[in-house]
Amino acid sequence: MNYDVLHETVYSYESPVVLSQQLLHLTPRVVEYQRLAWHRIEVGPSPAETAARHDYFGNPVTQIMLAAPHASLSVRAHSHIEVMPRTRPAGADAAGPWERLRDRLRASGGDRVLPTLLEPAQFLYESPHVELFRDLAAYAEPSFAKGRDMLEAALDLARRIHADFTFDPKATSVSTPLREVLAKRRGVCQDYAHFMAGCLRMLGLPARYVSGYILTAPPPGKPRLVGADASHAWVSVWCGEAGGANAWVDVDPTNNMLVGEQHVTLAWGRDFSDVTPMRGVILGGGEQELEVRVTVTPK
Repeated sequence: MNYDVLHETVYSYESPVVLSQQLLHLTPRVVEYQRLAWHRIEVGPSPAETAARHDYFGNPVTQIMLAAPHASLSVRAHSHIEVMPRTRPAGADAAGPWERLRDRLRASGGDRVLPTLLEPAQFLYESPHVELFRDLAAYAEPSFAKGRDMLEAALDLARRIHADFTFDPKATSVSTPLREVLAKRRGVCQDYAHFMAGCLRMLGLPARYVSGYILTAPPPGKPRLVGADASHAWVSVWCGEAGGANAWVDVDPTNNMLVGEQHVTLAWGRDFSDVTPMRGVILGGGEQELEVRVTVTPK
């Protein structure tokens, strides 16, 4: 599948901003199942400085600095992306009992962490948007019966979250804590992903937060997927090691499905705070209004 992705962000300020520095996670990752044909970021007004690099997790990022007074800031990220069918990572279908993976990480803890386990180990702990508390484990436990296959258990957890929670853009904000998300059982894709990641981490299982996009207009005869008009989010589940590499499988609890060709991967980290599409600091501005539009069009 080939997609044209347009991510537009516009800030309008009450009074002029005299200095603005922004960090952008708006460039899709290049991975084995995704190729970036071309990509450009247009900023208005033109920044005084621009720099591109990769962050700690290997995500491409762009830093911009505007030093002239401006009453608004617009950022348009335009990408053409080819998404290939995903082959299940080697070993994912034979991950075996989830307890074996948990115990493998526990046995290599402290100063004896094996090199192949350094990557998944960093996704075991609390992060700014994923507080770990006992109720998360209690919610997850019915899916993780003794001896159950890791991927089968994770898919069942996603199914239950999809069934138990209601997609409601007005119920939460980016700062809503997981305890409140669990109490309300309402939220958006970011909440679903944070909640599932918290459940897995409470059981001692690594989980990455993945940001991206999902097809806006489904093919004829296919249902429209939830979360198609903004940035989307899902969870990457660790299913062990195979051939010297870690096996990760992406699961979308918002839509109760394995992530496939209809998803475009942007970035991944511990939670939303690591992959915020646009984050920065400004001098001046007063009150501000934000407008975000995302369009994913098949080509």
